[in-house]
Amino acid sequence: MEALSQLLTIAIWEIRRFQGTMTRDLLPVAIVLLVLLVGVSGFTAQKGIHLQDGIYRVGVDSQMYLDIIGSDPRYVVYSLPSDGTNIRSLGLDLAIRAGSLLRANGEKGAAAQKSFERDYQAYQDYIYRQQTDLFAAYPVWIDSEYIVSELDFLATQSGQQVAAPRTASPTPPEPENIETDIIPPSGIIPADMEHLRLQLEEEAARGADQLGRYTNLLSQQEALGELRIPSMLSPPLPFDTIIFIFVFIFPLYFTSQFFMMSIMNERTLRQGEALIASPVRPVILVLGKMLPYAVGMILIVVAILFTVKADVLAILPLIPVILFFLSFALFIGMVARSYKELSFISIFFSTIATSYLFFPSIFANVHIVSLLSPVTLVVHVIDGTGYTLTDYIYSTTLFYLTSLILFGVCIRNFHEEQLFTEKGLLDALALYLGALISNRYWYLSLILISVMTIPFVFMAQMMYLVLFFNLPMPYSLILIMVLAAMTEELVKAAGFVGLISHRYPPLTWKIVVLASLLIGFGFLLGEKLLLFVTISQIADSIFGAALFMSLGLLWVPFLLHSGTVFCTGAVVKIWGKNAFPIGITVATVMHTIYNLYMLRGWVW
Repeated sequence: MEALSQLLTIAIWEIRRFQGTMTRDLLPVAIVLLVLLVGVSGFTAQKGIHLQDGIYRVGVDSQMYLDIIGSDPRYVVYSLPSDGTNIRSLGLDLAIRAGSLLRANGEKGAAAQKSFERDYQAYQDYIYRQQTDLFAAYPVWIDSEYIVSELDFLATQSGQQVAAPRTASPTPPEPENIETDIIPPSGIIPADMEHLRLQLEEEAARGADQLGRYTNLLSQQEALGELRIPSMLSPPLPFDTIIFIFVFIFPLYFTSQFFMMSIMNERTLRQGEALIASPVRPVILVLGKMLPYAVGMILIVVAILFTVKADVLAILPLIPVILFFLSFALFIGMVARSYKELSFISIFFSTIATSYLFFPSIFANVHIVSLLSPVTLVVHVIDGTGYTLTDYIYSTTLFYLTSLILFGVCIRNFHEEQLFTEKGLLDALALYLGALISNRYWYLSLILISVMTIPFVFMAQMMYLVLFFNLPMPYSLILIMVLAAMTEELVKAAGFVGLISHRYPPLTWKIVVLASLLIGFGFLLGEKLLLFVTISQIADSIFGAALFMSLGLLWVPFLLHSGTVFCTGAVVKIWGKNAFPIGITVATVMHTIYNLYMLRGWVW
């Protein structure tokens, strides 16, 4: 109960401190910006976007064409003189004379023609919708049903050939099965004519509204229900997913920035010294300061889900994303030495994190790689697909693990010596790793550090997979393989970085060999544990083989990890800690050669 009381007290202090900062500096500006945002949004929703008004100049020789283009604000319409032959000399982009369409040469003339063709198609649809018999005007009606693709990575497992390569043939192919007569449908689907006409009008209004596409998307309105005419069929666009990404992720990341700045302020202004000197454990201090921001982020998510009328299950995939943002905000706030450095690191992190969340979700309902992003599960909930417990574990495990590990490292180093240091990012990271080394049980510390780095390695490797899996083979495989090897060697060097920073035990050749064996064992242990929990679908694929191929026989990956990390340690032992890049390069080359040898059947 005492710990809970301390937690709530620190949370209340953080809220008051935040309110004081906002009231003194930012609150008036925030209110003005909010009022302007609401006003501009309301005006835009009512009047529309008019950036293209009057962009095209069109000449016509008859008033009848005004029925087609007269309501489009993009056109400025002129009466075409009877003796005018060169529309460019008249300053026109488009001309309609005696039923013929003329356009000026160049990109603008082509764009004007394309716009007119769309308006003409809309005019035709308007005429068709006025017909008494809609089935005569639109003889084809389509009942569409989207089915989730069953594509996965297992098609190329073990180099299995999916289909025989196509060869040129002088004769047309013949069907293998005997042709059978198909019974035609008995008649049109029963439907009310006026109801269909109203639905067509609503669909046409949606297409004309520049903002309606996204507002209707978020409110889940389907104008035509199950029936559509061919001209209104369109596949799901990734832009819909982009909207979901920024609607959910941007407010969460923006809120985490306040937590980051709070930690930074207490370091640079020396405001946190009294709090750190208080008889409160670091874990209570960190959780208490984080609690208001975490609650605020959850409330934001609930408000957005309530607005789009989504199921409450959509909040569960966003919980690890919230923890992920807060953990990195804590880390960045603890290591940045100035606001300029904090801005640079936070922008770099936001780019990487948004890319990881964004790129996989583009392939929602298309490819298994989409499940690498928890936002994909949110998209599935909103579109009615839903997700399973396996999908949830598959998408969120890495986020949970990286967040918890980073929180643990930061809490371990949440004391005066580390918070108020003026060392750079890499030096501060070395100090953090050194703080994890125990004097008495340093060998167990090396194993623990190696295990802790595995989720970060897998997250980076999953990012490589998302970015490069669609490149042509074997280039995608080789690129993923090299980057995966380099990432593994970088994080395996963390154990030696910790030893050098901690300065115990001294880096003798005996310690280099023993540390290499311990780091290799810890890395193998972490890989096996995490693969046992998740990412099984990718681990069984050719791409998974490139990333995790050394997990077959236990002694082979053990020797591989120990040998490559020994290369790094030996180089550092001979030439000093400044030679880390050379050691990592040598280890990466050896690791890549091993991978190329094991994958020679797929690459060549």
